[in-house]
Amino acid sequence: MSAEGECEHESMSVSADTDRQVVDPEQRLIFAMGGGGFTMEPANPLLDDFVLSLSEVGEPRVLFLPTASGDTIAQINAFKERFSERACGGEVLSLFHLRELTRSLEQIVLAQDIIYVGGGSMRNLLALWHAHGLDRLLIQAWERGVVLAGLSAGAMCWFAGGVTCSSGAPEPIDGLGILPGSLTVHADGEPERLPVWLAAVRDGTLPGGWALDDGVGLLFRGLSPERAVSSRPGAGGQRVDAIEGELVRKRLDVELLGEGPQAALGGFDEAVEELRRVNRMRRGGSRGC
Repeated sequence: MSAEGECEHESMSVSADTDRQVVDPEQRLIFAMGGGGFTMEPANPLLDDFVLSLSEVGEPRVLFLPTASGDTIAQINAFKERFSERACGGEVLSLFHLRELTRSLEQIVLAQDIIYVGGGSMRNLLALWHAHGLDRLLIQAWERGVVLAGLSAGAMCWFAGGVTCSSGAPEPIDGLGILPGSLTVHADGEPERLPVWLAAVRDGTLPGGWALDDGVGLLFRGLSPERAVSSRPGAGGQRVDAIEGELVRKRLDVELLGEGPQAALGGFDEAVEELRRVNRMRRGGSRGC
């Protein structure tokens, strides 16, 4: 684990942080992104700035969990570059380097204001979290008012289920079940996911839920969706349910974040888009998330 910088409220005792009281359910926030953020939009900070705005703390403590990517240096460096000047330094928790920790996982997790989960393999993420008891600690953090956020696998994990490419072709997978319903991500960037999700919702393998384009985030207050936002023009999402074997779809009312030049940044950074095209070709059109 690495810590970048210190802020005044980090001087709070560990016991004060781990003794956080359970908050009213309507104060609990989860922000799920279909794609985007610092790993996909290095030139567009709108979604990440929105994540920071969800904390009531002026300079929130942000913990990044790159578990789904195998704690890759690229994701960690991208997090530091985006958040080093926007938050209280920011910490990275690597489950592959636990011997380096000087605090317990409980002390680290419950000391945060925001926990941000990166993309990668959802199946591997959930397995590692469960092995180390981190899944339980994240639920406790949410119950105590810590904002949970994430993109791709780091967004689907909060729901009852989603669609993963962890083993190759897209397939349904169970999540932590904090939020009811299911989520599928990259609805526009990786269209092969959507028909698999729709079929799973239709036959009852997955409960009804949401499909989000890259750049779109859905904010939940308690267990209910409150607001859909986007970092790029034209990106959207939909709610889908199965009623007597028939799919019922409803487009989300998505708010475009920012004004002026920032709002016009829209699509992928060209280098990121090209890398994704190459990776999809190598893997036969699938991506491990």
